Amino acid sequence: MSVRIPIRLGVNIDHLATLRNARGGSHPDPLRAALVAAEAGADGITAHLREDRRHIRDDDIERLKKECTLPLNLEMAATEEMIAIALKVKPHAVCIVPEKREERTTEGGLDVIAHKALLADATRRLSGAGIRVSFFINPARDQVEASKETGAHIVELHTGKYCEEAIGGSVSSELNHIQKAAAHATKIGLECHAGHGLSFDTVKPIAAIHDIVELNIGHFLIGEAVFMGLDKAIRRMKKLMLEAR
Repeated sequence: MSVRIPIRLGVNIDHLATLRNARGGSHPDPLRAALVAAEAGADGITAHLREDRRHIRDDDIERLKKECTLPLNLEMAATEEMIAIALKVKPHAVCIVPEKREERTTEGGLDVIAHKALLADATRRLSGAGIRVSFFINPARDQVEASKETGAHIVELHTGKYCEEAIGGSVSSELNHIQKAAAHATKIGLECHAGHGLSFDTVKPIAAIHDIVELNIGHFLIGEAVFMGLDKAIRRMKKLMLEAR
């Protein structure tokens, strides 16, 4: 008899905030989306506080931490401003991502090897405050190992290229990279997450990788919410993830 290994779903609410900011004001409210996600079976909330505040704002982070019972995963760049905010708010976890002012969304993984000293200092300070630290990286063995050496507790593997290949009908090469990177992360004592670009059509092969214990999904779920409601979109995604186990 096989044992089903649990997998968590973190719901990223960034683009609910994008919709709010397109007109200004307070509607739709990211906190309300987080509360709906909790009721629908999400296991955590992810929000990316960017330098230009294009979607999530400082007050969103504070309200999410105060009023939502789900663990808060704060995505951020390893800048002094963002580290100070994280140390003040003290989310459950911080996921350090690369950030370019002109990009529409995070375009690739963090180069841990090239920024070891900066990341080691940020990780030390955040960890000292009891915050779990994750690095968002491309699925490469050397980046996984550098993450471990730098002090991260978690790696989140970038699934964007896999999703692009899946749309084109060829997924084997990148999926294999993700499988190997996840296995190596587990082997050396890192918790492994994954995310970026996942949809109903692409989630199962990633969720089936037992070394991956959490998926963070946002843009697709917010888009589907227009057609089927956020509650139903989250429930369907979680169902597909669990079926894959």
